[in-house]
Amino acid sequence: MTLDRRTLIKTGVGAAAVGGLTLPGVAQAAPSTADAPAPRPFIDQIITGTSWAARAPSGTPTLNTGTTQKVVIHHTAYPNSTDYSVNQAIWLARDIQNLHMDGNGWLDSGQHFTVSRGGFVLEGRAGSLAALRGGTQQVVGAHSPGENGRAIGIENEGIYVEEAPPRSMLAGLTALCVEICQRYGLGAHVLFGHWDFRETQCPGIEFYKLFPKVRRDVARALGQRPSTIPARTWPNVLSPSTGPVVRLAQYLLRTHGYPVQPTGTFDPGTVTAVNDFQVRNGMPAAGLGEVLGGTWDVLVPALDGRSTGDAVLGLQSILLPKGYPVELTGTFDVATRDAVRKVQRLHGLAPTGKVDLATWCAVAGGIVRQEFQR
Repeated sequence: MTLDRRTLIKTGVGAAAVGGLTLPGVAQAAPSTADAPAPRPFIDQIITGTSWAARAPSGTPTLNTGTTQKVVIHHTAYPNSTDYSVNQAIWLARDIQNLHMDGNGWLDSGQHFTVSRGGFVLEGRAGSLAALRGGTQQVVGAHSPGENGRAIGIENEGIYVEEAPPRSMLAGLTALCVEICQRYGLGAHVLFGHWDFRETQCPGIEFYKLFPKVRRDVARALGQRPSTIPARTWPNVLSPSTGPVVRLAQYLLRTHGYPVQPTGTFDPGTVTAVNDFQVRNGMPAAGLGEVLGGTWDVLVPALDGRSTGDAVLGLQSILLPKGYPVELTGTFDVATRDAVRKVQRLHGLAPTGKVDLATWCAVAGGIVRQEFQR
C-alpha cells in the first residue's frame, strides 16, 4: 500500500523554541502557591501558524460553512522521534508544510492540526484555528479526498504500523478532539482513521487499535452518555474515496448481483450500482454514490462458519490490511472466525465469531455504541 504524501522521511531536528507558551499534552509543574493563575483554555494553548513561523499560503484557503461532520486521524509516517520537545514539534510543522507546498504543490499544509509525540498541538493549514474558534466554518484541507471539506484532519507525528504511539501524543490528540467536538457540536462517535476513506497504511495498525479507547476518553470528557450515541456510525464513502472500505462495498454489491469489480476505487460503475441499490431498497440515490448508514444496513448479510462467497471475501479483504492474519479464501475459516472475535472484543461486542450488523459496522471501520459501554 502507498503512504502517499508521507513518503518523505526526515530525521534532522532544528527549530527555534517558542517562548512563553503553556502547551498541551505535556505534564506541567504543580503551582507553588494557592493563588497561582488558572491554566489557559486548551484552544489558547494550540501553537498558531504565526508562532511556528509558517509560510504564507500560495493561494487563498477555501472556507466551508456548516459542513463539518467528522474528524479524520492520520499518522505522518515520520520516524518515531525520542525528542518530545517543542523544538521538535515546530520543526515537524515546518517540514510538513514544506513537503506539502514544495513537494505536492499544495497551497499550504494539508492537515488542519498537527500533534507531536510530545503532545504539543499546532495549527496546520492557515485559518484552521480561527475557524475552530468560531465553530461554524472549516478550512478546506488536503488530507483525504472526499473528506477535505467536511472533516477536520489531524496529523500525528510518527509511524504506527508496528509500534503504538506514546501517551503524551494520545493526550494531546484526545484534548484536541474534545475541543473540535465541543466547537462543532460533534460526538466522539465521529472519529475515524484515514484508511477508512483512502488506500493507505495511515494511521497504522497499532494506532488504529487504540481508537476505541480514544473515542471513549473523548466521550467522557464531553459528558456524552452511551445511551445518546447512535447504535452504528458507518464510514460513508463516496466517489473520491478509495481503499479497503470501498473494496468491501464492492464485494457486498456483488452479493446483490451487481457486476462491479473489487478494485478499491469508487469508479462510475460502482456509483451506478450504489444508486440503483438505494432506489431498489426505498432510499434516495445519494450524490456521488455515497454509501450512507442506511445503505450499509441493507447491504451487509449475516455471516457465520457456513458462509462462503463474495461477502466473506469482502470481510477478509478489510481484516487483512488491519493486521489480522487471514487469507482471501472466500470461506469463513477458523482464522477468519478468530479475527472476527478479536474485532468484537476490541469494540465491546460479544465475541461470537459471527458477523451481525454491529460486527459488520466495526469491521468496516465504523463506530458502535457498545464501544462506549465498557
